[in-house]
Amino acid sequence: MRFQKLSGWILSFFFVMTIALAIRAQDWPGWRGANRDGVVTGFTIPARWPDVLKTSWKVTVGTGHASPLVIGNRVYLHARPGEDEAVYAIDLKTGKTIWQNSYPVAYAMNPAARDHGKGPKSTPVYVNGRLYTLGITGILSCYDASKGRLLWRKAFEDRFKAKAPLFGTAMSPIVDRGLLIVHAGGNDQGGLVALDAATGAEKWAWTGDGPGYASPIIVEIAGKRTIVTQSQKLIIGIHVETGALLWKIPFTTDYVQNIVTPVAYRDLLIFSGLNKGVFAVRVGWRDNRWVTDQIWETKEVSIYMNSPVLKGNLLFGMSHRNKGQFFCLDAATGKVLWTGDPRQGENAAMLLVNDFIFSLTNDADLIITRVADKGAGVVKKYHIAQSATWAHPALIGKSLLIKDETTLSLLGFE
Repeated sequence: MRFQKLSGWILSFFFVMTIALAIRAQDWPGWRGANRDGVVTGFTIPARWPDVLKTSWKVTVGTGHASPLVIGNRVYLHARPGEDEAVYAIDLKTGKTIWQNSYPVAYAMNPAARDHGKGPKSTPVYVNGRLYTLGITGILSCYDASKGRLLWRKAFEDRFKAKAPLFGTAMSPIVDRGLLIVHAGGNDQGGLVALDAATGAEKWAWTGDGPGYASPIIVEIAGKRTIVTQSQKLIIGIHVETGALLWKIPFTTDYVQNIVTPVAYRDLLIFSGLNKGVFAVRVGWRDNRWVTDQIWETKEVSIYMNSPVLKGNLLFGMSHRNKGQFFCLDAATGKVLWTGDPRQGENAAMLLVNDFIFSLTNDADLIITRVADKGAGVVKKYHIAQSATWAHPALIGKSLLIKDETTLSLLGFE
């Protein structure tokens, strides 16, 4: 990939809260939390790490990689029991189902991803008492989160011939200032679509590229509120208000697998992909045009499915190299500060809690490490499930919510 080298221009932008709702610190309302950055504020670090985690409850919910949400004393989850997609509201304390709403969804999994099941893979988002889900075939639904009543539903079959990407819909919707934004459709036939979050009415659509598997963030650049994500063949910046394409960077990965959620660091955007290394771009407006300057790049580590977390100037992630290897790099320069042991797994869902990183591998190993620039100091390691754990966990209070292949569990640290 080549970027035009430009100098003498620094235009800062800030990562902004994407959910227009005053939520409590312990709530977990969407993909990677309130700010889509994996930062946890509602968990209490134990004075002493227990030898094992105590299971408070465990319920069967169905397959899928969607992460659980936590709002107050309720857990919300999107999963697939049998041949239906179901949305659950579950009591956080007891594990009892408060309500369940399901609908049939026929889906044939791509043989290359059969082990991942039929989804759903997209994490819902909760805003203003409403729950939004995006199914494996791109069915978008809005529910009254209180009672589970379906408020509206939209499929995009009339807009795009392809229902979903090759391995199923995986991007997690985002809500910003009353707009619900999804990447609909499939390979070579899709678009980023903004709808009125209350009614489902379409406000705008950008159809310049089909969806990847990445979930977007929202930043403000040169006075423009901007959706930043990986699409099928590009990295794009789309104006939130109008849907206009502001800038794009050609970006493709092997087997059409653009997955990684972008990270905003100071005035940089950090990206990665399968066999693409990790690189940082400064986006700005100069000479009456948008510019995308590559500031640094490292090939030493590279990310396949993991979405990294940022603490100060330190970026922590899992490289797919050496069959799964944790790493830390300097987000300002791209210098790799350390890499951990090899063979840690195919993926790790990572959360940042104060000065600790919780990494859940797909092999159900929960690895707790300290934030450090001189090596991965493992504090504790737990094996917490008997089947694969691809979904991001949720840390809440003194407990951990885990979605494995078919069940949801609440585990306690005391």
